[in-house]
Amino acid sequence: MNPWMLGQAIVTGLLVLLLFWQLLRQRHVNRQQLAVLEKQLELNNQQLTSAQNETEELRAGIIGVGQRVLTLDQRVLTLENQLSQLHGAYTELAEQQQALSLTDPESKIYTRAMKMVQLGADLEEIMRECELPRAEAELLFNLHQAKS
Repeated sequence: MNPWMLGQAIVTGLLVLLLFWQLLRQRHVNRQQLAVLEKQLELNNQQLTSAQNETEELRAGIIGVGQRVLTLDQRVLTLENQLSQLHGAYTELAEQQQALSLTDPESKIYTRAMKMVQLGADLEEIMRECELPRAEAELLFNLHQAKS
């Protein structure tokens, strides 16, 4: 074998060894990167599971809140209806009271006496005009004079 071919064989052998060593090194680096990626994947899976659990808890909580809101909304509607009925009843009673006060002769007398006190009439004039006994006239006079 000639020295030139021997040199080429040695260089080729060294190149093959160098390539083999480079492949082994690259394989080792790839395994390390794969291990890191597997750890990241495991961590991501744990985070995903945790996020799914939290989402499920939030969903259940939101459903509970939604049901409570619906219940409260129904209660509000019930209370609004009751308030409307009470307002109608109040209006009806006020109208009945107004009608009664217009038809009740005693009420007319007392209303007239109160107006006279407010206009400045004296006790004798109230007794005479409204035909009230002195005690009632004094009571009305004292009550309504203090207000005005």
